[in-house]
Amino acid sequence: QVQLVESGGGLVQAGGSLRLSCAASGRSFSTTGMGWFRQAPGKEREFVAALSGSGSLTYYGDSVKGRFTISRDNAKKSVYLQMNSLKPEDTAVYYCAARLAGLLDKIESYNTWGQGTQVTVSA
Repeated sequence: QVQLVESGGGLVQAGGSLRLSCAASGRSFSTTGMGWFRQAPGKEREFVAALSGSGSLTYYGDSVKGRFTISRDNAKKSVYLQMNSLKPEDTAVYYCAARLAGLLDKIESYNTWGQGTQVTVSA
């Protein structure tokens, strides 16, 4: 059973940066597609970014393109989300997820989730 633990959230001013980390344990991490999703109060969970097991393929949600970068270190079994030029609308709980099957940018493709980490961007 894969377990995921996120870290790195916090409070930052608009225009600032944060780096989220997700540590994984369990099955073959290097062959597992990984994604980041977020959920703001009163809203549905939405896709942020994802990448393939090798890291050669990356996908981003339209609202974060050009500002966020997803990466992974398979030796450390970790996935990262570098968030730059943060906006108040980026405020949400951010979740790391491991894909079971299907498209990397679809929430239904993921079957394992971390507990989430809060990101708050002040104006």
